[in-house]
Amino acid sequence: MANIIDKIVGYISPSSGLRRHSARQLLQRAYEGANQSDGWRPRRSGASANADHAADARTLRTRSRALAQNVPYIARGLSSHTANIIGTGIIPKWLGSEAKAFAKLWMEWGTQADADGQLDIYGLQDLAHLTAARDGEVLIRIRPRRKEDGIAVPVQFQVLEIDWLDDSRNGRIDGYDVVQGKAYDPLGRVMGYYLFEQHPGDMVLPRTRNGGSRFVPATTVIHYFTKERPGQGRGFPRIAPVISRVRDLSLYEDAEINRKNQESRLSVLASGDVNALADGQGTKVTEGGRMLGDLPSGAMMEVPTGTTLTVVEPKAVPGYVEYVRQALHLIAAGAGWTYEMMTGDVSQVNFSSARIRRLDYKREAEREQWLHVIPCLIAPIVRAFVDAAELGGLVKKADYNVRYATPKWEYTNPRDDVESDLKEIAGGLSTFSEKLRQRGYDPEEVAQEMKEDIDRLKKAGVLDILLMMMKVKGASDAADTKAT
Repeated sequence: MANIIDKIVGYISPSSGLRRHSARQLLQRAYEGANQSDGWRPRRSGASANADHAADARTLRTRSRALAQNVPYIARGLSSHTANIIGTGIIPKWLGSEAKAFAKLWMEWGTQADADGQLDIYGLQDLAHLTAARDGEVLIRIRPRRKEDGIAVPVQFQVLEIDWLDDSRNGRIDGYDVVQGKAYDPLGRVMGYYLFEQHPGDMVLPRTRNGGSRFVPATTVIHYFTKERPGQGRGFPRIAPVISRVRDLSLYEDAEINRKNQESRLSVLASGDVNALADGQGTKVTEGGRMLGDLPSGAMMEVPTGTTLTVVEPKAVPGYVEYVRQALHLIAAGAGWTYEMMTGDVSQVNFSSARIRRLDYKREAEREQWLHVIPCLIAPIVRAFVDAAELGGLVKKADYNVRYATPKWEYTNPRDDVESDLKEIAGGLSTFSEKLRQRGYDPEEVAQEMKEDIDRLKKAGVLDILLMMMKVKGASDAADTKAT
């Protein structure tokens, strides 16, 4: 819009006025989303990830825990997601010269891995991931053990909630730059953590009555969280983007339950001469909006002369199911789950739509497994295990040449998917090993087991019989297919 100066310039020199107008147009915003006239002012504009965490993380963590404890579909979503990511455990496979020795030690030590003595190594993986998804982050203490403790490999792990980290520690402490309880050196490397002697939410015991925190070297702590921004040193709950929406939906559900409760009851408003109304025991009932008694079921009642009765019948409000279902879809999308795995409701999907969403979720889950869970949680545990085995003299040297086997994904349509895999192999588009790895199997182990099975069948003299039976079955299936 031209101002008075633009008009004067345009009157004196039209060409100069056009140039001013063109220059002014270039200052207009190209993106409507950057328009400041809509009143939208994001909180803490330009704040770092650590500043956002310091301001909001404690509240987000408390609310996330409350929702996980009290909202069924949030609890199920967290559990289902962990079941897909961790399953029954992410298994390391050693590839070096001492692979068999490490594999044997891992099996023997696995049931002794928990410092609390309750879980095995795969249960610790499950607990750590579930806690991190709910709270945003989790700590795993590496606990070295002595030989006389009777542990197959002298190391154990203890999963701790992030509350153990003293996030009130900030500034220059003990020669380190400390940010929310994490100590950094001048190069930005994590050097240690300031941890409490016990969970600050526990009852204070005499031995830790001071309640202070102490420095713990980073080499003995695994801080697991999903890093989403550069420079981020702490994690946020997985459901942080939808916490307010979940709470709003819960309040709406509570209101609907109360409305349904009133809808199922018949109420009567009485006016006029109500002093004569009394209960069966003769208790005097007065006016002023108080209860005048109950309505007996199936009875005919006489009321005092001059009393006016008005029956209250709440009307049903439609659209409740549709609104809740749509809200749950949005919550599932924000949390990174599928609606079906969060609610168990598969009434709104068909085979094709369920398969497409499952494949999409599978890609997201595999990204989390290989880019976050394995390098940030599983690999540090394996490294600590390898180091302890070497220091304990159980192996000749440390071997970090490890391949990881993630939980296999069940096929949505096994028959069609298997045929598709076989066609890819036959067409040279894939290999047996690749397809086995996609299913969560170790190709070397499968080949070894097949060899052992074939040798066993040959020795028992039944291999030829089985091959003949398979050939007959294949011919029968081909005939049935041709007939249809």
